[in-house]
Amino acid sequence: MNSLLRRAPAAAAAARQFTASCPKAITSTVGTSAAATHHRSYHTTQSASSPDWHGTTIVCVRKNGRVCMMGDGMVSMGSVIVKPNAKKIRRIYPKTIGEERSKQQLNPDDGDGANDNENEGTIVGFAGSTADAFTLLERLEGKLDEYPGQLARSCVELAKGWRTDKYLRRLEASLLVADKKDSFEITGNGDVLESHDGVLGVGSGSNFAIAAARAQMDNPDLSAEDVAKKAMQIASEMCIYTNDQFMVESLAMVKEQKETEE
Repeated sequence: MNSLLRRAPAAAAAARQFTASCPKAITSTVGTSAAATHHRSYHTTQSASSPDWHGTTIVCVRKNGRVCMMGDGMVSMGSVIVKPNAKKIRRIYPKTIGEERSKQQLNPDDGDGANDNENEGTIVGFAGSTADAFTLLERLEGKLDEYPGQLARSCVELAKGWRTDKYLRRLEASLLVADKKDSFEITGNGDVLESHDGVLGVGSGSNFAIAAARAQMDNPDLSAEDVAKKAMQIASEMCIYTNDQFMVESLAMVKEQKETEE
C-alpha cells in the first residue's frame, strides 16, 4: 500500500501530460476525417453533375437488295429512364437533294415527285452522347458534301479528324453509316469497319442484335427489315438499356450489273 501511494503523484503527473496532448491528436484526427468527407462529397457531387448516359442499340442489315437500319428509343441516366422514344437514326442528304426537299416542303403542290427522294441520301445511326453524336453528324455531312458519292472516303476522312483533332478526340459516340452501296461503323479510335456479312451494330445491346441478325441471314423468307426487327426484339429482351420502341430507315441497294460472257 505504501509503495502505491508513493507512485500516485508520478502517475497523476503522467496522466495530466497525456490529457494535455490528447486535444491536439483528436483535433488532427477530426480535421483529417472532415477533409476526407469533403473529398468524397466533392467527387459524389461531380459525378452527379456529369452522369453517364447509356441506352442504345443500333443494327444495320443488308439483305435481298435492301439495307435497313433500326434502333431503339430509350435514353437512361443511371437508374432512371429519361426518354423512351429518342430518335437515334437520321437520314442526311447532299446539298442538292436537301434544297429540293426544302422547296417541296414549302410548296407541296408544285409537283408530284414529293416522294421521289425517299430512297436517296445516307442513313446514320449513333450511340453514345447525343451532343457528341450530332457534332459528328455535322462533320460527316460536311465530308459528304466535300466528297459527293464517296461514302467510304468521307468516313475515312471523318475518322482521321476524329482521331487527330484535339477537340474531336474527346467526343464519345459511335456511328453506323449506310448508303445504297456500303455500310460502315466509325469509332473514336480512328476505325472504319465494313461488315463482311451485311450486319453491323453499335451500342449497349449490339452484341445481342448482331448475333441474332447473323443467325437469321440464311433464311430466304426474311427481308432485311424482318431480320433487323427480330434482332432488335431479342436485344431489347436482354439489354436493360434497350427498349422495344424501334425506329427504322431503309434504302434500296444498287443492283450490281454483271456482264455475262457469251
